[in-house]
Amino acid sequence: MNIAKLTRQAVLALLAMPLLSGVATAYELTIPSLDYRTGPYAPNGIPFANGYGDYLHMLNERDGGINGSKINLVACETAYNTKRGVECYENTKGEGESGALVYQPLSTGITYQLIPKSSVDRIPVFSMGYGRTSAANGKVFPWVFNFPATYWDQATVFIRYIGEKEGGMDKLKGKKIALVYHNSAYGKEPIRTLEKAAEQYGFEFLQLPVDHPGQEQKSTWLQVRQERPDWVLMWGWGVMNQVAIKEAASIRYPMDHFIGVWWSGSENDVLPAGDAAHGYLSGAFHQPGGNFPAHDDIRKYVYDKGMGLGERDRIGEVLYNRGLVAAMWTSEAIRKAMEIHKTNKIKGVHVRDGFEALDVDEARLTELGLPGFTIPVKITCENHEGPGKVALQQWDAKAQKWSLVSGFYEPLRDITAPLIAEDSAQYAKENGVVPRICG
Repeated sequence: MNIAKLTRQAVLALLAMPLLSGVATAYELTIPSLDYRTGPYAPNGIPFANGYGDYLHMLNERDGGINGSKINLVACETAYNTKRGVECYENTKGEGESGALVYQPLSTGITYQLIPKSSVDRIPVFSMGYGRTSAANGKVFPWVFNFPATYWDQATVFIRYIGEKEGGMDKLKGKKIALVYHNSAYGKEPIRTLEKAAEQYGFEFLQLPVDHPGQEQKSTWLQVRQERPDWVLMWGWGVMNQVAIKEAASIRYPMDHFIGVWWSGSENDVLPAGDAAHGYLSGAFHQPGGNFPAHDDIRKYVYDKGMGLGERDRIGEVLYNRGLVAAMWTSEAIRKAMEIHKTNKIKGVHVRDGFEALDVDEARLTELGLPGFTIPVKITCENHEGPGKVALQQWDAKAQKWSLVSGFYEPLRDITAPLIAEDSAQYAKENGVVPRICG
């Protein structure tokens, strides 16, 4: 993606903001959007923010909002900087008559900082598939939701996939698996899980950190060439991903043995490597592509009116769909909160109840214009991570598209469940949290 295109998208977004945020004339539902359209991670932050905003704007234009209440989307630029993210939270939490209803930080660092704040301010944080994994335990983290799966789920699914390709989990013994990771709280999330898996299945585990923003990786991939791991996993974001894929190609590492976390599996990550990226894999929890009825409604009600946040031909890219599905689950939690409390005039505390009663099955996905788009999700007081299932997608450089190449695997819960219990108990002890009783 070139700078001119990024600049054009940023201008389009700024032009569209008043249409989304406008002056309230009735009770509006305030949803802050912590965006990063600037900085080194902008190429990844922009399509997510576009999908998130376009879906909510479509609800406004097509349905008059949620149950007749318009959505007031308040954009705040974080540049993927934790300090700025916290400032955005403080500056927007009291916005509008409803106050902020929910936050999607799109950053593990920001999420960690908002966890204690959310419980005081009684505003839910929806760290969708990222953030603190042990927040899956709703008894200890009543205000944080990280469905449809956690990083620990995903790491164990990758081990299951590798075991399957090697001919059985017993064949992992003696294998060598490397993790190339962003040297931050985000990148370090899967390490404990992979260490446990290595201990249980007898493979050698190599840790290869890459410092922010990830443009210099020569030494990392020289080490990969020397160590010759059987498989390489990657926890990257932004420019780090495309550099890693290019470097892997330069040492002729087999792409079908290179698996990225679902934040390392977008068009932005593979296109710069050209044909050399063919066969690269990543985690996924939704379909790629823009041929669902909900996409058609976004085109009709948003882009045909000149209100789109991005470019029409980029609807359906992986990270656009990631933002869309985040907005879908968020709006469904708000809808459920209205149903539970029998009012449209809801606050963040009510939306928390909506999340804990969320049940978006295949029938509901079809009603929303997203049949087969993602997995059914049901959340409870105890379980904030949802089903925990993960699929794999693969890049076809010739067709220039992603496709799901597996079903949805169950995680290795014998590894993840004890770690979640241990980590959440430690958090509760350190922060004086008394786990609530559910049910």
